[in-house]
Amino acid sequence: MTIAPRQIAQLSAVAIAVLATTSNAWAQSKQLIDAAKAEGQLNVIALARSWCGYGPIIDAFKAKYGIKVNELNPDAGSGDELEAIKANKDNKGPQAPDTIDVGLSFGPAAKAAGLIQPYKVATWNSIPASAKDPEGYWTGDYYGVLAFEVNTDLVKKVPQDWADLLKPEYNNAVALAGDPRSANQAIQGVYAAGLSTTNDASKAAAAGLKFFSDLNKKGNFVPVIGKAASLAQGTTPIIIRWDYNALADRDALKGNPKVEVVVPKSGVVAGLYAQAISAYAPHPNAAKLWLEYLYSDEGQQGLLNGYCHPIRFDEMVKGNKFTKESLAKLPPAAAYSKAVFPTLDEQGAAKETITKQWDQVVGASVK
Repeated sequence: MTIAPRQIAQLSAVAIAVLATTSNAWAQSKQLIDAAKAEGQLNVIALARSWCGYGPIIDAFKAKYGIKVNELNPDAGSGDELEAIKANKDNKGPQAPDTIDVGLSFGPAAKAAGLIQPYKVATWNSIPASAKDPEGYWTGDYYGVLAFEVNTDLVKKVPQDWADLLKPEYNNAVALAGDPRSANQAIQGVYAAGLSTTNDASKAAAAGLKFFSDLNKKGNFVPVIGKAASLAQGTTPIIIRWDYNALADRDALKGNPKVEVVVPKSGVVAGLYAQAISAYAPHPNAAKLWLEYLYSDEGQQGLLNGYCHPIRFDEMVKGNKFTKESLAKLPPAAAYSKAVFPTLDEQGAAKETITKQWDQVVGASVK
């Protein structure tokens, strides 16, 4: 199937959507590139430049295709991304996101709410069925595990497991990297803490809430969203966050302060993040080209450079497609040997429990 560039402008949005989800002729094609360039801009949201190597990835995309990238609210959580789509349904301006990058449980929620549209990238068949919506509404792209990011200039005895965080020496020291009432990273942090105390996934969310309630009562929990700046300043000397964010902070801070990243001995929870295109995207073709880039060999290498495990990791390792340098910078494989990948149902149930009961059980407003 070949489409002349002059015909692109004549295609309806519905026709493009059908073509994009049924034919690889559109994926990674000159026609898609031309259509994306004609739109001239891409609105992304919640892509902090230190997160998963997104800064260099965005810059490489702009350089390759000459498309402006408007970076909305870099520190937004997954819930904020869905709200941004809802708030801009009738807005085709710069505040309307074209794509979202959300925790796995938010993908089905966005689909059910009619907030996203289907699209299957050219590398679709290499992505595990468990990591994508069969109709292409959302697609898993990378994962990491929850770890402890520790300022060792201030914390002399580095915690090695969740139970350690309850000790008196960590008074006013432990923070989450988001608001557990809306941010996936924080929600998964609560879930992981709970899973360290129970082998029953159905009880992990409640157990996690109890853990943070105890942490708060002991005075160890800091109700501040932990970031590299607050870690360095000493406001949040221990942050619970994805390993790739913690490792990126370690590099960026360059020893000032010294940072140690610890994958806990128990409750090792792996979190998969998914990509999707807004149903109301003002630049739908630029959005499709962005996804094509992320799932290409080049984009997957960019994610690995940011310490994320790309969804095509196993396939690309077997094909020797990653640089040796990027593989060597990852923590030892043994640290990930106990990683648990919660199912969609488990994540959905945990999200429901944690977001709705945090205020009642823990009573700490994270800001």
